[in-house]
Amino acid sequence: MTTPVHLASQLAVNVLDARSLLAAFGVLGVGAVLFAETGLLVGFFLPGDSLLFTAGLLCTGAADRPVKLSLAPLLVLAAVGALAGAQCGYLIGRKAGGALMARSRSQRLREGMERAEELLERYGYAKAIVLARFIPVVRTVLNPMAGALEVPARTFALWQAVGGLVWTVGLTLAGYALGSSVPNVDRYLLPLVAVIVVVSLIPLFLEILRGRRAARPNGGRP
Repeated sequence: MTTPVHLASQLAVNVLDARSLLAAFGVLGVGAVLFAETGLLVGFFLPGDSLLFTAGLLCTGAADRPVKLSLAPLLVLAAVGALAGAQCGYLIGRKAGGALMARSRSQRLREGMERAEELLERYGYAKAIVLARFIPVVRTVLNPMAGALEVPARTFALWQAVGGLVWTVGLTLAGYALGSSVPNVDRYLLPLVAVIVVVSLIPLFLEILRGRRAARPNGGRP
């Protein structure tokens, strides 16, 4: 039974803070947040990377942690939320075309759209769909962009599933492994989350560097 105090704590949740979300909604919140972030344009600001990493860390079950999660349900719900969200975003883009995104007034969202379209054009469908999972905002807008640009449904479904599983399982297990091996790792959570976000961008930077070298005359040789 939901008490007034518990209901109030849920209503007062800070959607930008991973711990606040996990304390209020647990593993169900992870699935819902990932669905919104990857499937609905309004969810572009949600903290997918830090949420997965923090949730994995909290699965280690140290006695002094107020929030304790179970790893198996977390992995399942995170994957379901991310995969279903991406598919929903694709279908929205397929039905609405570019009209829905064109009406957006958010500068950050527009920049994400430009980067998503650039990824699709430069790297092809498969690589772009996988890489987008690791880039905040881009992982929100690429899915409807793929639908609007009529990326084949089977191609999108296959590679969004690959990218979604690598992203959700990888970050969750990274948090779990660190929480299991480092005592009192909670103290360093904020810098660790920052590191995780930077590391998640490395594949994109490597691909951009590779693309620029390939675009130079003589394959980048002097």
